[in-house]
Amino acid sequence: MSNSSVRKLDRESAGLTAASTGSRAAVRRWAWLGLVAQAVFLASWLVAASWQGPRYSVLAHTISDMSAVTAPHGEFLVVVLTLCGAATMGFALRSVWPTLRTGGWRASTGAVLLTLSIVGLGDLLSPAERLACRMADPGCTPTQQLSNTGGQLDNAISSIGLLLLVIAAFFLAAAMRRTHGWQNWARPTRWTAVLITAFAVASVLTQDAGYTGLFERLVAVTGAVTLAVLAIGILRRTRGTS
Repeated sequence: MSNSSVRKLDRESAGLTAASTGSRAAVRRWAWLGLVAQAVFLASWLVAASWQGPRYSVLAHTISDMSAVTAPHGEFLVVVLTLCGAATMGFALRSVWPTLRTGGWRASTGAVLLTLSIVGLGDLLSPAERLACRMADPGCTPTQQLSNTGGQLDNAISSIGLLLLVIAAFFLAAAMRRTHGWQNWARPTRWTAVLITAFAVASVLTQDAGYTGLFERLVAVTGAVTLAVLAIGILRRTRGTS
């Protein structure tokens, strides 16, 4: 092989290495953003509960109540959830998908479903999903709460978005089984989906008992912590490539 051919191969190899390094650096940046988004998401509604007043109950009332039209400082939660939703969508498409790409169509399907789920698009659309009133407000009923467009959207998007989150977890688990270094994550990911489903069902079944808020928060915590752990896993596996 001539010297010119060797130099050409070296340049091509260097170009591929640089492209790979740049891609992994992007994966890490989006993983960091996804991790921060989950922490901010959890902190936002924990803090927002402190100014809801004595009639509001974290056990009985939902997180969505705190961003209702009549909620005190409801705009705060709307803005934070919107930003967290956008960050999570970017994390799913720019970090999770590339990381599990060798999982094939299962990885792409899982990442897209995660983007469209309640933790992605569902949070991004928070400005359009504001309930008409809080159940903690005097005279507010479930019917009145869903009487505006925001309430109807919140009800529909929350239900569909939660279902998409669970399905996404199963697809991502299948992709993990086919991705080197991620096989051990498949089973916990599937069980997390089962746990989220159980909490969601419990929130409906215990509505009359006054525990809807509790189980909804367990769903939110489980989802956010799972995504945060996934982001940490990605950061560990791409260490030294930024």
